[in-house]
Amino acid sequence: MKFKKDHVTIKELPEEERPREKMIRFGAERVSNAELLAIIIRTGSRRESAIALAEKILSKAESLRELPLLTIEELMELNGVGLAKGVQIKAALELGRRMASSIKQEDKNVSSPKDVADYLMEEMRYYQKEYFKVILLNTKNQIISTELISIGSLNSSIVHPREIFSVAIKKVSASVILVHNHPSGDPTPSREDIEVTKRIIQAGDIIGITVLDHMIIGEGRYYSFREGGLI
Repeated sequence: MKFKKDHVTIKELPEEERPREKMIRFGAERVSNAELLAIIIRTGSRRESAIALAEKILSKAESLRELPLLTIEELMELNGVGLAKGVQIKAALELGRRMASSIKQEDKNVSSPKDVADYLMEEMRYYQKEYFKVILLNTKNQIISTELISIGSLNSSIVHPREIFSVAIKKVSASVILVHNHPSGDPTPSREDIEVTKRIIQAGDIIGITVLDHMIIGEGRYYSFREGGLI
C-alpha cells in the first residue's frame, strides 16, 4: 500500500519560501527560528516537513531559551527525531554557546559591568540552578581566570568568603568580581544576595583583595551592585 503524503515538503515549496534559499537571498536575520532549525536538521519525516518538525521541537522546548537544555534523549522522544538529528541539534547549539564565550581570558580587560555581562551572559543565562563564580583579576584588571565556587538549588546558592579568597590568594589576584545567576531570569538582588556580598567585601578588606563588583545574570539582563550603589 502506498503511503499517502499529507504535507508539503520543502522541495515542493516555492523557491523563495525554502529556508536555505531564503537565508541565502535575504540573510540569516530574515529567517525564523523554525526555519533556521529546519536548515540544521535538513529533512523531516514521512508525515511532516523539516519546518513542521522544527516547530514541534521548539514547542517541546517551550521557548528558545530552553532549547539548549533539552537532552539528546528528550529530542529523540519526538517522532521524526532520531539519534543523528538529535546530535546535529545539540552540536549546533554547543557551537553557538562556545562562540558566544570564546573571548580569550588572557586578552580580556574588565573595565565595566557590561564587559562582565558580555563575557559570561550567554553561558550563565541558561543555568537552571544558581551558579556562583568569581572572576580573578590582576593589577591591570585583566582576567587571570574564572572559578566556579558553588552550585546552589533552584533559587539559592551557598557561598562562603573563604572559598572565594582561598582561590584568589592562590592565584595572586589583586581584585575579584563576584558573579552569579538567577534562574528565574530576574536579576534583582535578594536580601540574601546583599548580605552575602557585604560579608565577602568585609573579608576582602581584611585580606587586602578588593571586591570590585557583584554581578547577577538574568535572562538577557544583569544587575551590577556597583552601578546600583550597593558597593
